[in-house]
Amino acid sequence: MPVIHPNWERPPVNMVDGYSLEMTAKDVESLREAAPAIARDTPVAVTFLPGEDFAARIAATKLVRSLGFEPMPHFSARRITSTTEFEDYLAAAVAEADVQRCFVIAGDPSEPEGPYFDSSALIASGAFERAGIRAIGIGGHPEGHPNMSPEQCWSVLTSKCSEIEARGMAPLIVTQFVFDADAVLAWLTELRARGISAPVRIGVPGPAGIKTLMRFAARCGVGASASVLAKYGISITKLIGSAGPDKLVDRFERALGDEHGKVRLHFYPFGGLEKTVAWINDYARAH
Repeated sequence: MPVIHPNWERPPVNMVDGYSLEMTAKDVESLREAAPAIARDTPVAVTFLPGEDFAARIAATKLVRSLGFEPMPHFSARRITSTTEFEDYLAAAVAEADVQRCFVIAGDPSEPEGPYFDSSALIASGAFERAGIRAIGIGGHPEGHPNMSPEQCWSVLTSKCSEIEARGMAPLIVTQFVFDADAVLAWLTELRARGISAPVRIGVPGPAGIKTLMRFAARCGVGASASVLAKYGISITKLIGSAGPDKLVDRFERALGDEHGKVRLHFYPFGGLEKTVAWINDYARAH
């Protein structure tokens, strides 16, 4: 199986070692400013949001590569309007930014805007391995999925991992951002018990204003009950100020073991890239 990243071949030094980041096409200036503090070869995912054009996403992907990081562009199946659009975008990402890994999601629209109903349809097209892609990221849902039962989630995840491997690429599971470490630990235990050995990146919200975190949680369907938020360090009676993922990451640092397989963190920088990278570096120094 292809090696996705050198970090996966050794145990982590601490819980933030070998982290990855997420950005949008609009975050190019933030990335430039944060770049000197980001570890070299860090994977940086470039999202596929509505209202951003092809050229802006490619420019962001090229910048990631030129700054010495590893780009991972997103492909949102239901937002892709044609096979030509998909294959042209993929070809440009490979040619202009030496992209070797991609992340596939179904996307928000309930009906596809083109020929692809979900991420499995993009994988089944054969376009990724033809373009020389070595790794495919897929979504994991430790806190459940709004439109699928838990058993459907496991079935889809298992078949996607098998399909990616059968096509000669390495699967990588990246979760939605989470607030509940215990739910993630239980999910990882079940993942491995079901024979899925793919490396996992756990989604962690970077430090941000509490109202910002709550807004993203509502938009993304993330479980944010009062008890879960209290575990994370947020009181719903006091929604002012900001919150960092200290308690969440400390819990992973203490609880993750060999039985959970290969696990690293993926940061969603809701409070900005610079703030997130500063938090990561502070955490690394303290541990």
